[in-house]
Amino acid sequence: MAEARNVNSLQPNPFQMVGLQPGPMRGPVVKARAKDGRTTIVRLWAYLRQRRAHLWLVVVSTAVATFLTLYVPYLLGRTVDTAIAFRNPQQLTAMCLLLMAVYLISVAATFVQQYVAVSVSQQTVKEMRRDLFAKLLRLPLSVIDQRSHGDLMSRVTNDIANVSNTLNQTVTQFLASIMSLAGCLAMMIWQSLWMTLVTITVIPVTAFIAQRVAKFTRRCFAEQQRELGQVNGFVAEMVSGEKIVQLFHQEQRVTEQFRERNDRLRRVCVRAQSISGSMGPVMNMMRNLSFAVIAFAGGVFAYHHVITVGVIVSFLNYASQFSQPVNQLANQYNLVQAAIAGAERVFEIMDQPSESDGQEHDTIVPGHLRGEVVFDHVSFSYEPDCLVLKDVSLHAKPGETIALVGPTGAGKTTMVSLLTRFYDADQGAIYIDGIDIRRFDKEALRRQLGIVLQEAYLFSGTIRENIRFGRLDATDEEVEAAARLANADHFIRRLPDGYDTYIRPEGTNLSHGQRQLVTIARAILANPSILILDEATSSVDTRTELQIQEALWRLMRGRTSFVIAHRLGTIRRAHQILVIDGGRVVERGTHEALLAQQGVYYRLYQAQWARFA
Repeated sequence: MAEARNVNSLQPNPFQMVGLQPGPMRGPVVKARAKDGRTTIVRLWAYLRQRRAHLWLVVVSTAVATFLTLYVPYLLGRTVDTAIAFRNPQQLTAMCLLLMAVYLISVAATFVQQYVAVSVSQQTVKEMRRDLFAKLLRLPLSVIDQRSHGDLMSRVTNDIANVSNTLNQTVTQFLASIMSLAGCLAMMIWQSLWMTLVTITVIPVTAFIAQRVAKFTRRCFAEQQRELGQVNGFVAEMVSGEKIVQLFHQEQRVTEQFRERNDRLRRVCVRAQSISGSMGPVMNMMRNLSFAVIAFAGGVFAYHHVITVGVIVSFLNYASQFSQPVNQLANQYNLVQAAIAGAERVFEIMDQPSESDGQEHDTIVPGHLRGEVVFDHVSFSYEPDCLVLKDVSLHAKPGETIALVGPTGAGKTTMVSLLTRFYDADQGAIYIDGIDIRRFDKEALRRQLGIVLQEAYLFSGTIRENIRFGRLDATDEEVEAAARLANADHFIRRLPDGYDTYIRPEGTNLSHGQRQLVTIARAILANPSILILDEATSSVDTRTELQIQEALWRLMRGRTSFVIAHRLGTIRRAHQILVIDGGRVVERGTHEALLAQQGVYYRLYQAQWARFA
């Protein structure tokens, strides 16, 4: 069983540690590009506009940094003209000091821009991640079942990361690029219209050639990464299956396969690295050619006294700066599209209805439940026209133990999912104490239910904290008393730190039986009115099983309990056994009565005894 998807309750309970997932997993197809960029940008702005003052500070600091960056080439040109025309050391010194001051202010403005932009973006992403995680915890299980766990994890991590990277870098770079283009063009026109025409003619040509070369290089590196991935995957597979390779004497064949892959990777790497190594000189050559054209044109204009030498120096700097924002804008387009697509996937989850959205305003918050449970002609399907439960009826009196028996996929866990309201019945109704459970507040209902599943899930933290998850206000004495009832106290006290022993993720430093005992203690501490045991003892040794059964029978005394088990010997004392097959109740009765019928239950029981004999 997987971890719970619904932790709606203000007071956690054992249901919040697990999830019942009988439905099929249907992963969605993820689009690579944004589908409705305008709407997504508006929704992102709803997060950003809460910090309008900070955003204005980013815009102002970006404008200051951009203006000063563009002002530097002009100052350089003035400095050159001053040195040539006046040969005045004092004026030259003053110009150099002014140049240094401009550099320092530009650096300071850039620092402010980056710091504030990163702060705004990280705060925005934190709120998006918070809202998405809160939404995930409140999604109906039916929505969770429609998506793979990897896809949901990707939305919380990768898609949020795409938004974060765009807000961190692309937004400020986009602003700076637009301002740089406009400012650079304005400064060039201000100094010389003819030189501006020469520059804007030469730069796009070189930028286009550079882009084509870069595109070809990216293809080569992409091929290199593909081949590298195949080699890595092959090595990982062979290392994992090394015993099989040796047992079947396939070392020579596997070595030959690796040699072919390795040689193919070598050829691709040589081509990619050779092209990459030559790209730098090619780019420098193209840049130098454009500078040469600008310098030649500037020399002609200077010879005819149209401009000064300082203007030529300025334009060479502007030529270098003019090409950068053009390339940046082209590169940022794909990044922005990826971020919008990621944000769309995040908002898609946020737009899903929560479990509480479908609840009526007059829902009932139950107090202590007596535990009378009735399934009244219940039918249910995960997919249309594919019934999983078909006209199921049962009546459990308060304090009775109901055992659900049947093959895998018969519908046993689905019945539990309906009782816990992870799903609602398509037809018929389920009643607890005479009230349709659809009228109960889900959060309040689940606080009355306790569940122990076959896959014992524990969180990172101490054993004491994991047991207390059943009831947060429990004292240490109550936690330890619950552990004693679950027969867990003896092994916990033998651990180095006892109840304060830290459990690694998913409880990997405890045996399966020990994890199971801790989850039983957690259920005991919750003190539920109705208990659900889903294969609770099917994966432990015989001695531990006997200890667990003893604790569970004490816990079930006086409580309505539903037990799902394949080990038929564990349910002999059940008041009523329901044999489910194909979504229908095919037999019902006590252990002795069902054996006497010599039907499905009898054959299952005989088959188990024959297997264990």
